[in-house]
Amino acid sequence: MGRREPLNRDRVIAAAVALADEKGSAGVSMRALAGRLGVEAMSLYNHVGGRDDLLDGMVDAVFGEIALPASGVEWRTAMRARAVSARAALVRHPWAVGLLDSRGRPGPATLRHHDSVLGVLRTGGFSVAAAVRAVSLIDSYLYGFVLQELSLPFGGRDELDRVAGDILGSLPAGHPHLAEVIAQRPDVDPAAEFDAGLALILGALAPDEG
Repeated sequence: MGRREPLNRDRVIAAAVALADEKGSAGVSMRALAGRLGVEAMSLYNHVGGRDDLLDGMVDAVFGEIALPASGVEWRTAMRARAVSARAALVRHPWAVGLLDSRGRPGPATLRHHDSVLGVLRTGGFSVAAAVRAVSLIDSYLYGFVLQELSLPFGGRDELDRVAGDILGSLPAGHPHLAEVIAQRPDVDPAAEFDAGLALILGALAPDEG
């Protein structure tokens, strides 16, 4: 028999993230995680302090996947790249949408991420209050868009046609504009739609210093 890979915190967190990707954060228990790793549940406590500590680590791992804004880049360009990277990370890890800003003990990747984002805005001429407001506005759009994207009852054109056909077939009279949209079913590219909304937000923001 081959030697089992030694257990450590990074391996435990990575396994918890993979488990959450399959079953959602509610499905990540110490017992389920131990089963995934092939160990006794009590052995996990040598690496994490419990479920709260586990969630802290999982959230930090997701923040670690989001590209940091590049230094020296114009702030709108940096904020767009960061938001696009964050959307991709949240689509990979749907369970994380409601957890990213929920932890009271942020990890190193989380702290590095927020400090970098705020630093780009401060360097771009935003006051402290305006920088916080800008991050709040961008992230509210980001999280809301991802939640809506993940909640849609279709995952491709074929499924869209099927769902739209079912709705249109049972749609009561008196909803002409809704019927028009459903009948035409314009192609919607989530990435392009996200970029369009993000451009509106970034275009409305402006530094308030200097």
